[in-house]
Amino acid sequence: MSLSETTAVTRQPLGVRLFASELSVLFRRWRTWAMLAALGAVPMLIGLAVKFSPKGPPSGRGPAFLDQITHNGLFVGVVALVVSTPLFLPLTVGVVAGDTIAGEAGLGTLRYLLAAPTGRIRLLVVKYVSSVVFCAAAALAVVLGGTITGAVLFPLGQATLLSGDTIGPAESFGRLLLMAGYVTVSLLGLSAIGLFASSMTTVPVGAMAATVVLAVVSQVLDNLDQLDWLHPWLFTDKWLALADLLRQPISWTSFGDNALLQLGYIALFGALAYGRFTTKDVLS
Repeated sequence: MSLSETTAVTRQPLGVRLFASELSVLFRRWRTWAMLAALGAVPMLIGLAVKFSPKGPPSGRGPAFLDQITHNGLFVGVVALVVSTPLFLPLTVGVVAGDTIAGEAGLGTLRYLLAAPTGRIRLLVVKYVSSVVFCAAAALAVVLGGTITGAVLFPLGQATLLSGDTIGPAESFGRLLLMAGYVTVSLLGLSAIGLFASSMTTVPVGAMAATVVLAVVSQVLDNLDQLDWLHPWLFTDKWLALADLLRQPISWTSFGDNALLQLGYIALFGALAYGRFTTKDVLS
């Protein structure tokens, strides 16, 4: 590396270098790519099941939009997002978010990170933002897997929206990307919960399990009619409202409500993580 290149690197803000290093570590792990590959395989399995089913997908049964796949392959990605959002995506995000702080503590590298001029707040922010990047990558893995599978196995024609309007393949793919963005926003609160859980322990598996279990419990509570007063406060309440993006014109109400809800969880659990992490003794 030349002197000018070395000088350019050293002039980069510490937070930028730390964030780049964190992303490099995250996406060099085989575990990360294995999870992304598994998410991409979900739409493939759905597409193959529909393609080779002797009777075809039953109308009104199974996941939402399942009966639309044979008419337009891009609906493979839609169905895959609907199927993955309640379980598969929270599972992978829980693994990444739960490992943010506890993973460093478990490896004995956390105190060395803090010994450098990093700062605990900066480290928390970098760890959280890196988990947000993974959320986006996970949602895109499902969408891209669905798009490729749908293009190979089914025709890509006009898509009929929930409002009855039809749109072309290009706009349909744009709607899919919007849905991926919606799912990414939906997972932001869960990532903050995982960050807080990770700051509470030095055992990554414990933080991962706690994060995933909370996602499951929230969805169970969200399906109990007796607790309908609680539903608007649950971070999973708006997860499956992504179908509102399949209307003409697009209904942005659910997107805005979901973003506001997730922002509340980010503020709450971010503050809890800050309070815990900035006052704890780091011995590993």
